[in-house]
Amino acid sequence: MSNTGITSPTPTRLSGEHFGLHIPFMDTIGLQSVHANEDEAYTVLKWSEQNLNSRGDVHGGALMSALDYTLSAAARARIPESGMATIEMSSQFLSPARGDIHVRAHCLRIENDIAYCKAWAQDAKERVVASATASFKVVRRRAKGDRV
Repeated sequence: MSNTGITSPTPTRLSGEHFGLHIPFMDTIGLQSVHANEDEAYTVLKWSEQNLNSRGDVHGGALMSALDYTLSAAARARIPESGMATIEMSSQFLSPARGDIHVRAHCLRIENDIAYCKAWAQDAKERVVASATASFKVVRRRAKGDRV
């Protein structure tokens, strides 16, 4: 994992509310979409009392949701006109997550309409608190009004 610092974003390739998508759940957990390009996707899970577990740490479910979304954004940045459907995700929790959590993801490759990605989440002190890998099925956008 190189370049894991939580500083200056690079130019955005995907843009809009959540990189061009309306995803109310990401608003609910307080995820901010910062940038996504062919190199990486970067989001910030803002600290919120609603996202805490019984110990006062960021709940694993909120963290996994942020990882899943950021991983898929990294893949979508490679094929912006497509969507991604999670096939599987493996997450590792390395230490309690506290405060704002910065998530960075990279798409390693896309082959036969399957995207393979990796991500890590860091706290404000740049400690890695979680990591994940995932694979996604590339979903081609349907024509407007097409339900099948």
